[in-house]
Amino acid sequence: MSMVPLPGLKEMVEGISKERNLPKHAVQAALREALLKGYERYRRTQKLDHFSEEYFDNFDVELDAEQEGFRVLANKTIVEEVENPDHEISLLEVQEVATEAQPGSIVLVDVTPNQKEFGRMAAIQTKQVLAQKLRDQQRKMIQEEFKDLEETVLQARVIRFERQSVILAVTSSFGQPEVDAELPKREQLPNDNYRANATFKVYLKKVGEGSTRGPQLLVSRADAGLVVYLFANEVPEIEDGVVRIVAVAREANPPSRHVGPRTKIAVDTLDRDVDPVGACIGARGSRIQVVVNELRGEKIDVIRWSPDPATYIANALSPARVDEVRLVAPEGRRAHILVAEDQLSLAIGKEGQNVRLAARLTGWKIDIKDIAKYDREAEDIKLEAEATRLEEEEEEVAGDYYEDEDEASGFDGEAEAAELAAEKAATDETAAPV
Repeated sequence: MSMVPLPGLKEMVEGISKERNLPKHAVQAALREALLKGYERYRRTQKLDHFSEEYFDNFDVELDAEQEGFRVLANKTIVEEVENPDHEISLLEVQEVATEAQPGSIVLVDVTPNQKEFGRMAAIQTKQVLAQKLRDQQRKMIQEEFKDLEETVLQARVIRFERQSVILAVTSSFGQPEVDAELPKREQLPNDNYRANATFKVYLKKVGEGSTRGPQLLVSRADAGLVVYLFANEVPEIEDGVVRIVAVAREANPPSRHVGPRTKIAVDTLDRDVDPVGACIGARGSRIQVVVNELRGEKIDVIRWSPDPATYIANALSPARVDEVRLVAPEGRRAHILVAEDQLSLAIGKEGQNVRLAARLTGWKIDIKDIAKYDREAEDIKLEAEATRLEEEEEEVAGDYYEDEDEASGFDGEAEAAELAAEKAATDETAAPV
């Protein structure tokens, strides 16, 4: 078989592998693709015929690192009469070397050109394509390496800044090369200091696909998943399954700069001898303090989950003391929370943050009321009137729907009633005694 020489092939593959942090087989795959593009370019210059995008799908390049060269091979179908020599080969030609060959079989044929010009042109095309193919290989390796790590936490180091995003270097495991990840502005914490080489734990939200430029990994410091990981990592009872995290509501970037980041986390256990809240807080707050420090002072409320909605809502409004929870509209998940006057501001929270997080944690619409000014009868009347209004609106919508259906079908209710009355009168006359 003929071969196009590539002096220094072995050293080139090893050098690129080390420089790009790619395995040798990935570098060779990129090189084969680039050389195949060089062959395509050569063929297009040799013929004026138009080649479709799929025309060269049956061609491949074989690298020989020991002899420092490559061959171009093609899969061809054996036919009686050749119409396309790039895709077909004559049965008689094949039978000269393989007498048992039959039409319809596929054979691998060496189609490497002998022209010296081809080697020069292939080298030019290879330089143009190889860089892109290597980038594609890097992206593919990143996708394969990190896809299974989505929704997990990685260690990251700040390396540079692009617009409002922070570019971090992350690693998937010990000894692996670092990969760039993007931390957008919306995923940053207001109390973080993103100076060069500072290290953080980040939550891997998404591994990008395709050939878009820039980092493929989208990471977050504001996602609730980071809080879950930090507690699971710090509290052995969570990792062992004794304590479970039921729900998390986090406001890492509050709408106002006057309000700090805050998280509410609901925990539970089936073991009567274990206090889930105490397990998460730790002795003298030792466990929760580690989480707070990692989140740069973010306020965290750990509350006990309960299957009873009233108890759960009261717990979720911690640290406020709740006197009573009225589930005024259970089907609509609405509740009135009655608290003493001195607990109103604490229950609502600064700029409504406490009640907002409690509502998100429980999934209930929460109205905080002063128990001293709460008029139960008036509220009941108001709720009953609202329920009646909603029923009337539903009936009206349903009535409009059926009227529209009747109009569409040509049905006239009044005319139908008159016709039925006339038929009844005629029946009565016929049946009347003489």
